[in-house]
Amino acid sequence: MVEPDLAWYRWKFYRMVIIQFMNTKLLPIISLILLVTSCKNKETEEKATIIPKVKQSEYSDISANFEIEIFDKEALEIIDANTEIEVRASGFTWVEGPLWIEDGQFLLFSDIPNNKVYKLNAENDTTTYLHPSGFTKENFTGHEPGSNGLLLNNEGELVLMQHGERRVAKMNAPLDQPDENYEVLVRKFKNKRLNSPNDGIYDKEGNLYFSDPPYGLPEQLDDPNKELDFQGVYCLLKTGELLLIDADLKFPNGVTLSHDESVLLVAVSNPEKPAWYRYDITAPGKVRNKQVLLDVSELVDEESEHGLPDGLKVNSKEVIFATGPYGVWVLTQQGKVLARIRTGQLTSNCALSTDEKTLFMTADNYILSVALK
Repeated sequence: MVEPDLAWYRWKFYRMVIIQFMNTKLLPIISLILLVTSCKNKETEEKATIIPKVKQSEYSDISANFEIEIFDKEALEIIDANTEIEVRASGFTWVEGPLWIEDGQFLLFSDIPNNKVYKLNAENDTTTYLHPSGFTKENFTGHEPGSNGLLLNNEGELVLMQHGERRVAKMNAPLDQPDENYEVLVRKFKNKRLNSPNDGIYDKEGNLYFSDPPYGLPEQLDDPNKELDFQGVYCLLKTGELLLIDADLKFPNGVTLSHDESVLLVAVSNPEKPAWYRYDITAPGKVRNKQVLLDVSELVDEESEHGLPDGLKVNSKEVIFATGPYGVWVLTQQGKVLARIRTGQLTSNCALSTDEKTLFMTADNYILSVALK
């Protein structure tokens, strides 16, 4: 994708103004303004890669596959069946970890293969926010070096699931002044390196629940550098203690909590048994009553071309938005399917705006959104 030469357009505009006033005494003043502005913009553009805005007309090929499926009238309290799915940005490689930032009105998301976090503003302008985001060295040999899940801790700081570094880390910088300076929060369990932390969520007390599948390892389950013989779901207590919640899931993926924080929900992207699980939380990091919330094995073929359970979020009405086969599933806490947002793309994750009026979706190399009620 070709990036627009913003400096060229600025110069063209200023040149036109200068010619018009060439015979006036304003020329020295205009020249000075041009010089100062150009220097300032050059400094900004060195930090940011600009991704051009999208035009919906340019995406008629994929939008033809967009569809809202209503399975229960209860869904109509959440989403209008005639709501349009909108393409917000495109041109990436594989996007994940969408995170809405209310203070600033922008969306952050990971492009894992490109080792970047991007920022999408309200005008659908997209710029590089962090690079590198998940692997800070050189010569990564796998396919997923970057960050995956992005979240805010209870202090409003950005926390990243860093595939390449096989750790959970915090950005040591304010959200409006991003910097590739990371503080490690956890990287080992019982002196063995984690696989590649994937997704997570903080509870109100500051305890972090997260998953640790092998997707960031070059050879995944068979990687020679894999130190753990399982793929865990964990809770990093605010005290710093790391508790293992479940070691029996082959590919644990998306993690979230019910709105009242009484239930832990985990998506499992295991093609042999793709499903969403629920656990009753008895204390921070302690669970019981593990159950299958919904099994979608009958919708997944051997090549998993329609997608697998992945990211998920819960709104204040305890409605679950879960990415999986065909797009995003809208579920109750009992696993009843209310609706499905069909994107026609492998859909990795989703995020809600603070007012819960917009659902953002990371789908292959696109950022999509849909309006909610």
